[in-house]
Amino acid sequence: MKTTVLRYFPLLLFILFAPTTWATSKTLAPELMLFKDYLGTWQSQFPVSKGQSEVEDVARWERALNGMAIRTLHSINQGEYGGESLIFYDKEKQKIVFYYFTTAGFHTSGYMELIDEKTLIAYEEVSGNKEGITQVKSTNELLGNSMKVSTSYLKKGTWTTPETRVYQRSDKEVIFK
Repeated sequence: MKTTVLRYFPLLLFILFAPTTWATSKTLAPELMLFKDYLGTWQSQFPVSKGQSEVEDVARWERALNGMAIRTLHSINQGEYGGESLIFYDKEKQKIVFYYFTTAGFHTSGYMELIDEKTLIAYEEVSGNKEGITQVKSTNELLGNSMKVSTSYLKKGTWTTPETRVYQRSDKEVIFK
């Protein structure tokens, strides 16, 4: 009896745990594979204006919805401000689209274009921003273990000068209050 159980034990383990393994597979939808190198946590320290303390932004990119979406979470200065987005491929629009929600009460929606295998441009429409920002354009460039992000805002009808930040891989946590 003991020999019979031992002989079938590997099969029993396979039957018990194979569905779990399949369900937690780390694959992404083919249209989202370009994000595989973005997955993980990133951190940037940058000045906002002269005489002010640097700002810390911690962002985590992760696989979501069984690989059909990418979820990003980020927090500035340990939760003073933060946001969450879902990025997915819209089959009807034939584009990578996203929705971004913030702790400041506004949200954005937009789409991304792949420029090359390491560069993306995001175009956003902003709803409910109290500072008069109605659109955002940002370029993300993946540079090995760093990511350069340049962002311009359409604020009160005028595009701002791009702000550039460099993010490094990090073990820090995204914090919401």
